Amino acid sequence: MEYLTAPEGPAQPPAVKQQRQFPRWVLLTGAIVVIGGAAVAMLVTLGFNLGPRGLAVGLVAAVLPVPVLVACFLWLDRYEPEPVTYLLFAFAWGAAPATFAAYHVNTFAASYLDLPDSVVGVLVAPFIEELMKALGPLLILWTRRRAISGFTDGIVYCGLSGVGFAMVENILYLGGHAFNAGYEQYGPASGTALVFGLFIARIFMSGFAHPLFTSMTGIGIGFAARSASGWVRALAPIPGLILAMMLHGAWNLMAIMSASRSPYIFLYGYVAVMVPVFLTMLGIALWVRAHEGRLTLKVLPPYARAGWFTPPEVAALGTLGRRHAARVWAKRVAGDLGKSAMRDFQFAATRLALVRDRMDRGLDDHGPQLETSLAEERELLDSMTRSRQVFAGQDPQMPSARWDGQGYTMAFPDGVARRVPAPPEPVVPLPIQLSPMAHPY
Repeated sequence: MEYLTAPEGPAQPPAVKQQRQFPRWVLLTGAIVVIGGAAVAMLVTLGFNLGPRGLAVGLVAAVLPVPVLVACFLWLDRYEPEPVTYLLFAFAWGAAPATFAAYHVNTFAASYLDLPDSVVGVLVAPFIEELMKALGPLLILWTRRRAISGFTDGIVYCGLSGVGFAMVENILYLGGHAFNAGYEQYGPASGTALVFGLFIARIFMSGFAHPLFTSMTGIGIGFAARSASGWVRALAPIPGLILAMMLHGAWNLMAIMSASRSPYIFLYGYVAVMVPVFLTMLGIALWVRAHEGRLTLKVLPPYARAGWFTPPEVAALGTLGRRHAARVWAKRVAGDLGKSAMRDFQFAATRLALVRDRMDRGLDDHGPQLETSLAEERELLDSMTRSRQVFAGQDPQMPSARWDGQGYTMAFPDGVARRVPAPPEPVVPLPIQLSPMAHPY
């Protein structure tokens, strides 16, 4: 076991062989071209179909719920927030390329293949819409596999893609089927009333529909991201995608039958099927959200035994409540800088747990991938060391103490430093100084 002292400055990570993958600028340029081109084309299509007035009304009404839905997925992603660029990509993909492709496929099926609206709504729309919404997060998985570490990431990326898709679809419905239809027949008051009524139905009652359906694919993407098997990585998203299509088709079928036969059909289906599915998915989301906290408790103890953490620090990473308490304490002893350093420390520790779990599960099956993970591990350890220098040992209410991986050396009131073994359960989760550290693996 090689012993490492805490670095005084940024450490140079080991040389890493570059994996064969598209250069970042190529992927970025391609994403901008595809998303930007689709966004312009979709805007022109909506403007042509709705007119300036309908487009403006639909856009304003459709954007209103977006911050709330986006905030829900960002709240789900609090343990290890994903890069903003990837989050924006997932949302923009759902809002532009996915809607553009789905709109034209659905129009082609209805106008040129002369399929009935019921067939398009139940069979064609769920297939193309769920496939296109899922393609954006799948591109992240295929081109930047390390960006998706598990179920939470898969649900977040797919959910945001669904939110972007729903926003643009709502522009079409609220601006065209509601405002324009009422305005042309009875004037602006009628159009506004129809927008309000449809807003209640599509946003308050079913605003979760598109993100919910696509989140099923996100679970499959999470399985793929956590598997070392190439077959599982390739096939795991498919069951989730099929389930998303089935739920989407059932949702559209209820709406069609409600319009043609009885409005109670949709109400019964909504209460008996969709609400339980939504609550079940909510429970799954909360469970996977807490998984990253549980993972730190499982993966990081070897680092504590090697001297990189104290056992109470590991325990303090287990839940969001404990993390918040640690940030409050850091602000008390080191001000806003201490709070910021504690937040950086917690993010690095969570990322470290995910990187180590990735290696333990055999996901880095090639030499360059393993070297990349080892380099990231060392960078994260160095980052945590620099962060904890801001707040460790700064609490005037704590006696001078040091953790060496096996026990504490504490200064007692009589001036004598004595060695104290670690208690069976971590207590007083306040950072103290560390002795020279060893690599845990």
